[in-house]
Amino acid sequence: MALYACSKRGSFLVAHLPVYDFLAPSLLQAPRASHQIRSLNVTKRCFTAASPSGNQSASPSQPSRTPKSGPGAASNPAPLNRPLTQAQRDFLTSALRVNQAGELAATLIYTAQTPPIVSSHPHLRPLMKHMYEQEATHFSTFNSLMTKHRVRPTAMYPVWTVVASALGWGTAIMGREAAMACTEAVETEIGGHYNGQLRVLLEMAEQMEKDGEDIGGELRELIDTIRRIRDEELEHLDHAVDNDAKQAVPYELLTGVIRAGCRGAIWVSERV
Repeated sequence: MALYACSKRGSFLVAHLPVYDFLAPSLLQAPRASHQIRSLNVTKRCFTAASPSGNQSASPSQPSRTPKSGPGAASNPAPLNRPLTQAQRDFLTSALRVNQAGELAATLIYTAQTPPIVSSHPHLRPLMKHMYEQEATHFSTFNSLMTKHRVRPTAMYPVWTVVASALGWGTAIMGREAAMACTEAVETEIGGHYNGQLRVLLEMAEQMEKDGEDIGGELRELIDTIRRIRDEELEHLDHAVDNDAKQAVPYELLTGVIRAGCRGAIWVSERV
């Protein structure tokens, strides 16, 4: 029984790049499709897959239901598998892009801050190492998602690399309190940013359930991942406050400028 009637290249990609719930690699889509989020289905995306009866399967762009057996099949049909709307694709693509940029900046800030801070305050070495390692894990997580789902990084990547390194070094030179105030300001904005994403994702999942659609395991996993990362970012905020972030001089000016910069960077990274 033929499972796929794809090209040799398509067969190779299917064998090596499994398609997940809500983000389908564009190379397995129709020719010249853009590299964007496609579907919440767990399906193989070759258009000419043969069914057991020899008939071709329906086009992936059409809603489908997974067959359900048993006495309750007629009264309780399986959830619909629908492609994402354009707005949902745009949101998820933008979310992955900006999250990766934010975690890049966080790792670079801690990388620049650690040598001066640890040199003058050796007791902070374990804390700085702990926060950096968590940020590095967040960055790796979003890198993997970006690669797997063919989402391009922000065009501002080189700019944010320089800005984040300069911010980390500059606040560390100002002293421990200023470095911690930087962490407090950044994590305040990032925590709010992740909360906003979670609200949209939870509303999306709730609406899909109301419409009888299959949410899919990967969307649930993304929600859990962002929730976990959000909690770890807020943990860093607490560590900063506990280490005299509010004693920085000038505290209000410093945190106000950093928070405004974070909001601007988020806005730009979502769009370019």
